[in-house]
Amino acid sequence: MTPMLKKILLGLLAVFLLIQLVRPARNNGQAATTNDITHTVPVPDTVLKLLQTSCYDCHSNHTNYPWYARISPVSIWLGNHVTEGKHELNFSEARTYTAKKLRHKLVEIEEQVEQEEMPLKSYVLIHGDARLTKAQAALIIAWANTSKTALDSLK
Repeated sequence: MTPMLKKILLGLLAVFLLIQLVRPARNNGQAATTNDITHTVPVPDTVLKLLQTSCYDCHSNHTNYPWYARISPVSIWLGNHVTEGKHELNFSEARTYTAKKLRHKLVEIEEQVEQEEMPLKSYVLIHGDARLTKAQAALIIAWANTSKTALDSLK
């Protein structure tokens, strides 16, 4: 091994070790709160279970972190991913949304699930149980549509 290659490898090792000191905040709140989606629109148990398995890690106030989430830069990537997911939709805070905003989120749920954009492919690669079958996706889409219609009738 050349001296230059050794320096590069040692430099990379030093960067890897230093980046381990970066610890993003963890999403360890309660998923089910008084502001949860279940207190806003009816959510059948079958749909709730699917949402919890396939969506809540990124779209609620509680994430179940895998062991590798303690290793940077993965921890940083996951932290950013969860922050972005909660910004887009947070099932734990759905009751704080206006009816118009919640209706829009329900439309987005329908579209994202129907187009197989959610759950993310990178997520289901590692979390196989989060992969939705066609029937499970249809259940979520039907629930979102029914919930959207129920919100419309409240106007």
